[in-house]
Amino acid sequence: MNEATDSSDILALDAGTLSRRIAARSFSCRELMQATLDRIARLNPLHNAIVSLRDPQELLAEADARDRQLDRAEAVGWMHGFPIAIKDLSDAQGLPTTLGSPAIGRRLATGDALFVQRMKAAGATVIGKTNTPEFGLGSHTFNPVFGITRNAWDASKSAGGSSGGAAVALALRMLPVADGSDVGGSLRNPAAFNNVVGLRPSRGRVPAVPADDVFFQQLGTEGPMARSSEDVARLLCTISGWDERAPLSLAEPLPDPRSADPIGCAPGQRIGWLGSIWPDLPLEQGIAALCEAALRQLQGAGYQVEPCRLEVARETSWTAWLRLRQMLTGGKLGALYAQPKLREQMKPEARWEVEQSFTLTAAQLYQASVARTSVYQAFRRLFERYDYLVAPTAQVFPFDAGMHWPRQVAGVEMDTYHRWMEIVTPFTLAGLPVASVPVGFGPTGLPMGMQIVGPARADLSVLALARAFQQIAPWARRQPPVLANGA
Repeated sequence: MNEATDSSDILALDAGTLSRRIAARSFSCRELMQATLDRIARLNPLHNAIVSLRDPQELLAEADARDRQLDRAEAVGWMHGFPIAIKDLSDAQGLPTTLGSPAIGRRLATGDALFVQRMKAAGATVIGKTNTPEFGLGSHTFNPVFGITRNAWDASKSAGGSSGGAAVALALRMLPVADGSDVGGSLRNPAAFNNVVGLRPSRGRVPAVPADDVFFQQLGTEGPMARSSEDVARLLCTISGWDERAPLSLAEPLPDPRSADPIGCAPGQRIGWLGSIWPDLPLEQGIAALCEAALRQLQGAGYQVEPCRLEVARETSWTAWLRLRQMLTGGKLGALYAQPKLREQMKPEARWEVEQSFTLTAAQLYQASVARTSVYQAFRRLFERYDYLVAPTAQVFPFDAGMHWPRQVAGVEMDTYHRWMEIVTPFTLAGLPVASVPVGFGPTGLPMGMQIVGPARADLSVLALARAFQQIAPWARRQPPVLANGA
């Protein structure tokens, strides 16, 4: 090492700085890997963010190989020597892809998902997987294979989901960056619950390869997560790009992730505040106040903020999202459901999704597609007036980890296991880029996030406003108590 650095110093660095320090030989890839393994050994037994962790000696040997590459001036990419863990819904060669379900078992992946290939090509080393709900269903990370992932700020609370393991690993500085995926807030919700940044990219920005269905599956997408918008942008630029196996993927180039500023300047100043989107959508007390305080800070910095509304009925949006999700989930899990022994091992919510798909008609699905288009067009009209739209990321603060899902929000009964995350669904339907950025802490000291939304394909513009807000209100710099107190 060229300068005195202990493990906590290394792990506290943002990914961009970490990359530059490794290239400058300020510390070795082995030291980074050892610090990472030590942090996981100390905190993961309680928080359970990382699963299927590889043998530490193998990982240290791979870190040594990365150091030898640097000795030969053969740096692989900006992620050279980075330890990463892949969400347990995607394949990483040689590791099990369990989907958190005993019905799947611990099948070893024989190859890498495309985004994993791209991170490896940038120099990253896969150390294991991050935990997820069974089949990725629900915004609370627990499953019968690996158990509950616990919030980085309060281990008695939910980490969110389905990218809960990724968000907790980031917040506890076990990883410098992480992948997530999102259908109904699965990337945004855990980012909010753990005080990190997550981006659901524009439709097609991050191609899904391999994929059984490259045409119908247009609700879910992989996306980047990190502790800063700059690091999210670097990972986005790494995992994005056209692939002929994903015919709906975007071909437009993004900046080099090694550039000094992969984001650029925010293109506009006009922000539309959607609030809870619909007046009757319940929010837990304190959430709107945090977002409104954030908007006042942006106004103080020169941004123009005014309230607005989405001109689509709430039930039109929700019914479209519900039916399209049921179609996709039923198609994916129908073969498991058809086998009685495996069906018994599926979580009730998964069985419910499949059973609901059996009742769908072609006419209902067509109308859901029409409604989805109306949601997109309503957002397009708003973007004729505003450069960005803003709404809370979640309707509740992190809840008790022992609950399967909140049965009520602000006294209103939830009629499905995922209705408490309805606030994210119209942006999913529209395929818009949306970032969750930390917005502060509620009355009991638990984190919350704010969704920043831009027009289609304006991913870097969204991150530009996220960065501007983080510079004004750097909530993400605050560390969880277990790190801040040195416990």
